[in-house]
Amino acid sequence: MFDRLKTSLERFLPLTREEFVHFAALLTPRKLAKHEHFLRAGEVCTQIAFINQGCLRYYYLNDGDEFNGQFFFEGSWIGEYQSFLTGQPSIQYFDALEDSELLVMQHSDLQKIYTDLPKFERFGRVLAENVVIGSQRRTASLLFDTPEERYLKLIRERPKVVERIPLHHIASYLGIKPESLSRIRKRLAENR
Repeated sequence: MFDRLKTSLERFLPLTREEFVHFAALLTPRKLAKHEHFLRAGEVCTQIAFINQGCLRYYYLNDGDEFNGQFFFEGSWIGEYQSFLTGQPSIQYFDALEDSELLVMQHSDLQKIYTDLPKFERFGRVLAENVVIGSQRRTASLLFDTPEERYLKLIRERPKVVERIPLHHIASYLGIKPESLSRIRKRLAENR
């Protein structure tokens, strides 16, 4: 269960066996069934989670319509960062698109590991940097790329999304209606 976690952590920082064991001891396994929520809007995010198996998304609700913000797969860390840092209620929902297996850490335990093993502050900083970079890239793409360009970029950069996520969720993520995505896919297939 911890092999994927160890690989993920070692991308950020080298760890001794003892440091990894100390970190892993702060994680609690949690299973989510397909469509089960990790977090709902209005709740305060007090945990981050490592996805060991499965797929989750975050989305917003507006007048009953869902707007997908991002998809996360094995080897990713999730959490509603703003709520996690400020203690304010989340405006996002996180739910499982597949049966998923998570390793969950409480906010207080993350703060404790920063104190106990200061090298883990690098881990927190890199996670934060990745959140900012991802958010800025997504915003720029929504502002400057056409829907077709966004779809082609998604195919090229994140093929797992196209392989594992239902088309209506992909359309929402791209900021278009499912019918528009169908037209784009048809046009691309005809031009092959």
